[in-house]
Amino acid sequence: MTFGVSSQHYTFTENAFVELVKRFGQERYAFYYNETGTHQILDDVKNRVCDLGILYLSHENEVVMRKVIEENHLVFTELFSAKPHVFLQKDHPLASKKVVSAHDLAPYPRLNFVQGEYESVYFSEELFSSIPVDKEIRVNDRGAIVNFMLGLNAYTISSGIFPKYLNGENIISVPLAENETMHIGYVLNENQELSELGKSYLEELRKYAPANP
Repeated sequence: MTFGVSSQHYTFTENAFVELVKRFGQERYAFYYNETGTHQILDDVKNRVCDLGILYLSHENEVVMRKVIEENHLVFTELFSAKPHVFLQKDHPLASKKVVSAHDLAPYPRLNFVQGEYESVYFSEELFSSIPVDKEIRVNDRGAIVNFMLGLNAYTISSGIFPKYLNGENIISVPLAENETMHIGYVLNENQELSELGKSYLEELRKYAPANP
Protein backbone atom coordinates (compact mmCIF):
# COMPACT_ATOMS: atom_id res chain seq x y z
CA MET A 1 0.00 0.00 0.00
CA THR A 2 1.52 3.32 -1.09
CA PHE A 3 0.29 6.91 -0.98
CA GLY A 4 1.96 10.32 -1.00
CA VAL A 5 1.01 13.95 -0.32
CA SER A 6 3.00 17.12 -0.92
CA SER A 7 1.65 20.14 0.94
CA GLN A 8 2.23 23.73 1.90
CA HIS A 9 2.98 24.18 5.60
CA TYR A 10 -0.43 23.49 7.13
CA THR A 11 -1.02 21.72 10.42
CA PHE A 12 -4.39 20.38 9.32
CA THR A 13 -2.94 18.59 6.28
CA GLU A 14 -0.53 16.77 8.58
CA ASN A 15 -3.31 15.90 11.02
CA ALA A 16 -5.46 14.52 8.21
CA PHE A 17 -2.51 12.39 7.10
CA VAL A 18 -2.15 10.98 10.62
CA GLU A 19 -5.82 10.01 10.60
CA LEU A 20 -5.39 8.36 7.20
CA VAL A 21 -2.48 6.25 8.43
CA LYS A 22 -4.44 5.25 11.53
CA ARG A 23 -7.32 4.22 9.33
CA PHE A 24 -5.44 2.33 6.62
CA GLY A 25 -1.98 1.65 8.01
CA GLN A 26 -1.65 -2.11 8.10
CA GLU A 27 1.34 -4.37 8.63
CA ARG A 28 3.06 -3.19 5.43
CA TYR A 29 2.76 0.25 3.84
CA ALA A 30 4.88 3.03 2.33
CA PHE A 31 3.35 6.46 2.91
CA TYR A 32 4.99 9.76 1.94
CA TYR A 33 4.27 13.23 3.33
CA ASN A 34 6.31 16.20 2.10
CA GLU A 35 5.78 19.66 3.62
CA THR A 36 7.47 21.98 1.15
CA GLY A 37 7.37 25.12 -0.98
CA THR A 38 4.66 25.86 -3.53
CA HIS A 39 6.63 25.19 -6.71
CA GLN A 40 8.04 21.94 -5.31
CA ILE A 41 4.47 20.74 -4.72
CA LEU A 42 3.71 21.20 -8.41
CA ASP A 43 6.91 19.36 -9.35
CA ASP A 44 6.12 16.50 -6.96
CA VAL A 45 2.67 15.98 -8.47
CA LYS A 46 3.82 16.48 -12.06
CA ASN A 47 6.61 13.93 -11.63
CA ARG A 48 4.32 11.56 -9.69
CA VAL A 49 6.52 11.68 -6.61
CA CYS A 50 3.24 12.04 -4.73
CA ASP A 51 -0.41 11.38 -5.51
CA LEU A 52 -1.69 14.88 -4.85
CA GLY A 53 -0.60 18.31 -3.63
CA ILE A 54 -2.27 20.75 -1.25
CA LEU A 55 -2.04 24.52 -1.80
CA TYR A 56 -4.20 27.63 -2.00
CA LEU A 57 -5.28 30.16 -4.60
CA SER A 58 -6.29 33.75 -3.87
CA HIS A 59 -7.16 36.91 -5.76
CA GLU A 60 -3.50 37.90 -5.52
CA ASN A 61 -1.97 34.75 -7.00
CA GLU A 62 -4.74 33.02 -8.93
CA VAL A 63 -4.01 34.17 -12.50
CA VAL A 64 -0.33 33.23 -12.38
CA MET A 65 -0.86 30.04 -10.38
CA ARG A 66 -3.57 28.74 -12.70
CA LYS A 67 -1.28 29.41 -15.66
CA VAL A 68 1.59 27.47 -14.03
CA ILE A 69 -0.76 24.65 -13.02
CA GLU A 70 -2.05 24.37 -16.58
CA GLU A 71 1.46 24.48 -18.07
CA ASN A 72 2.39 21.53 -15.86
CA HIS A 73 -0.69 19.59 -17.05
CA LEU A 74 -2.21 19.65 -13.59
CA VAL A 75 -5.74 20.39 -12.36
CA PHE A 76 -6.71 22.34 -9.23
CA THR A 77 -9.87 21.45 -7.30
CA GLU A 78 -11.05 23.54 -4.36
CA LEU A 79 -11.78 21.80 -1.05
CA PHE A 80 -12.94 24.79 0.99
CA SER A 81 -12.32 28.50 1.47
CA ALA A 82 -11.06 30.42 4.49
CA LYS A 83 -10.70 34.06 5.43
CA PRO A 84 -7.22 35.28 6.37
CA HIS A 85 -6.23 35.11 10.02
CA VAL A 86 -3.14 36.12 11.95
CA PHE A 87 -1.45 33.48 14.09
CA LEU A 88 -0.10 34.89 17.36
CA GLN A 89 1.02 33.57 20.71
CA LYS A 90 -1.70 33.83 23.37
CA ASP A 91 0.09 36.57 25.36
CA HIS A 92 0.80 38.76 22.33
CA PRO A 93 -0.20 42.44 22.78
CA LEU A 94 -2.76 41.99 19.97
CA ALA A 95 -4.20 38.71 21.25
CA SER A 96 -7.24 40.32 22.87
CA LYS A 97 -8.37 42.12 19.71
CA LYS A 98 -11.35 40.73 17.82
CA VAL A 99 -9.84 41.81 14.50
CA VAL A 100 -6.36 43.06 13.61
CA SER A 101 -5.25 45.31 10.77
CA ALA A 102 -2.00 45.60 8.83
CA HIS A 103 -1.35 48.80 10.79
CA ASP A 104 -1.69 46.90 14.10
CA LEU A 105 0.88 44.35 12.94
CA ALA A 106 3.50 46.87 11.79
CA PRO A 107 5.65 46.84 14.99
CA TYR A 108 6.01 43.04 15.02
CA PRO A 109 8.13 40.60 12.95
CA ARG A 110 6.36 38.91 10.06
CA LEU A 111 7.13 35.23 9.45
CA ASN A 112 7.17 33.81 5.92
CA PHE A 113 8.11 30.39 4.60
CA VAL A 114 11.12 30.25 2.29
CA GLN A 115 10.31 29.41 -1.34
CA GLY A 116 13.89 28.93 -2.54
CA GLU A 117 14.53 30.12 -6.08
CA TYR A 118 10.81 30.84 -6.47
CA GLU A 119 10.59 33.76 -4.02
CA SER A 120 7.59 35.52 -5.49
CA VAL A 121 4.26 36.81 -4.25
CA TYR A 122 2.63 34.26 -6.54
CA PHE A 123 4.31 31.29 -4.84
CA SER A 124 4.19 32.70 -1.31
CA GLU A 125 2.35 30.63 1.29
CA GLU A 126 1.26 33.79 3.12
CA LEU A 127 -1.30 36.30 1.96
CA PHE A 128 -0.17 39.93 1.53
CA SER A 129 3.52 38.97 1.44
CA SER A 130 4.06 41.72 -1.15
CA ILE A 131 3.30 44.42 1.45
CA PRO A 132 6.65 45.83 2.69
CA VAL A 133 7.39 45.44 6.40
CA ASP A 134 10.26 46.63 8.60
CA LYS A 135 10.76 43.26 10.31
CA GLU A 136 10.66 39.94 8.49
CA ILE A 137 11.98 36.45 9.21
CA ARG A 138 11.99 33.74 6.54
CA VAL A 139 12.03 30.12 7.69
CA ASN A 140 11.63 26.67 6.15
CA ASP A 141 10.32 24.85 9.21
CA ARG A 142 6.88 25.06 10.82
CA GLY A 143 8.34 24.27 14.25
CA ALA A 144 10.61 27.32 13.95
CA ILE A 145 7.65 29.52 13.11
CA VAL A 146 5.89 28.43 16.31
CA ASN A 147 9.04 29.08 18.36
CA PHE A 148 9.44 32.56 16.86
CA MET A 149 5.80 33.36 17.60
CA LEU A 150 6.32 32.33 21.21
CA GLY A 151 9.70 33.97 21.69
CA LEU A 152 9.57 37.11 19.53
CA ASN A 153 5.90 38.12 19.39
CA ALA A 154 6.15 37.40 15.68
CA TYR A 155 3.14 36.56 13.53
CA THR A 156 2.20 34.86 10.30
CA ILE A 157 -0.86 35.13 8.08
CA SER A 158 -2.73 32.00 7.05
CA SER A 159 -6.12 30.29 7.09
CA GLY A 160 -6.76 30.34 10.83
CA ILE A 161 -7.03 26.54 10.93
CA PHE A 162 -4.69 25.42 13.70
CA PRO A 163 -5.82 22.53 15.94
CA LYS A 164 -5.21 23.65 19.52
CA TYR A 165 -4.03 20.32 20.86
CA LEU A 166 -0.71 20.70 19.03
CA ASN A 167 0.48 23.59 21.17
CA GLY A 168 -2.09 23.63 23.93
CA GLU A 169 -3.54 27.12 24.09
CA ASN A 170 -0.24 28.80 23.21
CA ILE A 171 -1.10 29.75 19.62
CA ILE A 172 -4.29 31.58 18.68
CA SER A 173 -5.70 32.99 15.46
CA VAL A 174 -7.30 36.41 15.05
CA PRO A 175 -9.20 37.51 11.92
CA LEU A 176 -7.32 39.92 9.67
CA ALA A 177 -9.22 43.00 8.52
CA GLU A 178 -8.45 42.53 4.82
CA ASN A 179 -10.77 41.59 1.97
CA GLU A 180 -9.26 38.36 0.68
CA THR A 181 -10.11 34.65 0.60
CA MET A 182 -7.90 31.57 0.59
CA HIS A 183 -9.24 28.86 -1.71
CA ILE A 184 -7.56 25.75 -0.34
CA GLY A 185 -7.55 22.74 -2.62
CA TYR A 186 -5.56 19.98 -4.24
CA VAL A 187 -3.73 19.46 -7.53
CA LEU A 188 -3.64 16.27 -9.57
CA ASN A 189 -2.21 15.31 -12.92
CA GLU A 190 -4.86 16.17 -15.50
CA ASN A 191 -5.51 12.55 -16.53
CA GLN A 192 -5.20 11.09 -13.04
CA GLU A 193 -8.08 9.67 -11.03
CA LEU A 194 -8.12 9.80 -7.27
CA SER A 195 -7.25 6.54 -5.57
CA GLU A 196 -9.35 5.25 -2.69
CA LEU A 197 -6.63 6.46 -0.32
CA GLY A 198 -6.72 9.86 -2.01
CA LYS A 199 -10.48 10.10 -1.58
CA SER A 200 -10.19 9.11 2.07
CA TYR A 201 -7.46 11.70 2.67
CA LEU A 202 -9.60 14.46 1.15
CA GLU A 203 -12.48 13.31 3.33
CA GLU A 204 -10.26 13.84 6.38
CA LEU A 205 -9.18 17.27 5.11
CA ARG A 206 -12.76 18.45 4.64
CA LYS A 207 -13.35 17.95 8.36
CA TYR A 208 -11.20 21.05 8.93
CA ALA A 209 -13.28 23.31 6.69
CA PRO A 210 -14.22 26.54 8.52
CA ALA A 211 -17.87 26.64 9.53
CA ASN A 212 -18.28 30.25 8.35
CA PRO A 213 -15.57 31.09 5.80
